[in-house]
Amino acid sequence: MLQRYRTVRKDGSREIVIKKSRFIGYARPVETEEEAIAFIDEIKRLHRQATHNCSAYMVGERDQFQKASDDGEPSGTAGKPILEVIKNKGLKNVAVVVTRYFGGIMLGAGGLVRAYTDGAVAGIEAAEEIVYVLHREVFIEVDYTWYGKLENELHGRGTRLGSIDFTDKVTVCCLPEADQAEQFVDWATDFTQGKSTITVGEERYFIEGE
Repeated sequence: MLQRYRTVRKDGSREIVIKKSRFIGYARPVETEEEAIAFIDEIKRLHRQATHNCSAYMVGERDQFQKASDDGEPSGTAGKPILEVIKNKGLKNVAVVVTRYFGGIMLGAGGLVRAYTDGAVAGIEAAEEIVYVLHREVFIEVDYTWYGKLENELHGRGTRLGSIDFTDKVTVCCLPEADQAEQFVDWATDFTQGKSTITVGEERYFIEGE
């Protein structure tokens, strides 16, 4: 799994008008190529009367699934510029559609490239770019006499915390970044002077800064 990757938070859409043509940019986070295709089809159904519904997507840890469609616009003037926006922003697992309603004024090849680029940027901005960071669950079980000291130290270190279970002992779910989990376990063992039970759990993604 990637340690971190940039994508979009949610569905987003925004309209811009260029020389009387309406361009509506849509973006959505997707996990699979099938989800990307379904999103594109959804927008096409929503805008059946549109002149064009051009699209691109980038999916997979290694960007192994990517495709661009000009949907009737001159070759290379729509789908490729949309895909280039995704690449230039370093996004993964995202699909973008730019819908065009022709306004009667020809834009030319260069104008189309700029328009679809701007439409893609508008949709992505509306969907809000975020960064997912991979974290690893580390459960620290201590006696109650250790809990206050451990809690203070974790807060001081700025450690992301999950659940805290209070039974006969206290179990704190810590969430260090995955590539730092081994060092964190060593630190926790030393800090508690070996008087804790530490269990490593699953990896989970969280949004950076939240």
